[in-house]
Amino acid sequence: MKIKNILKESEIKKAIKRMSVEIFKGNKDIANLVIVGIQTRGVHLAMRLLSHLKKTTKKNISFGQLDITFYRDDIDKISHQPIVKETKITDDITDKDILLVDDVLFTGRTIRAALDALMDYGRPKTIKLAVLIDRGCRELPIRPDYVGKILTTNTKEMVSVKLKEVDGKDEVVIR
Repeated sequence: MKIKNILKESEIKKAIKRMSVEIFKGNKDIANLVIVGIQTRGVHLAMRLLSHLKKTTKKNISFGQLDITFYRDDIDKISHQPIVKETKITDDITDKDILLVDDVLFTGRTIRAALDALMDYGRPKTIKLAVLIDRGCRELPIRPDYVGKILTTNTKEMVSVKLKEVDGKDEVVIR
């Protein structure tokens, strides 16, 4: 199996910093923003974006983490006993501007599940999407607002995002 390195640690840092600048410029009312990371790596990317935004704005920005396990349309295929992670959304998201964060955007089904899950916590004013990698091959009409890197892939390739918090190192590879 051939492995191709797409992003190194320094390139991931640059992408996150650039995305945070774009997010700041794209959100007029930063005080109304709630950043929500999708478990697992989306949470860590969201925390990194949050850190940059707090440094830039000097404002308190709400943060949440979302597990979408029971909202997936393929839950019966992924496991007989799926591993459920924590959802922690402490603030009311009604009329808030949500920034949903994930590591890789592929078919769009994870984001569809996340949208369904978010609606159980309120009715946001807006929802925007930030992903580190947009690899194409969409099955649903979902498009990110903020992207670290766009890749052209096929359905047989596997894109892996590794983050220090989970994997001990930062890198993006294609297998």
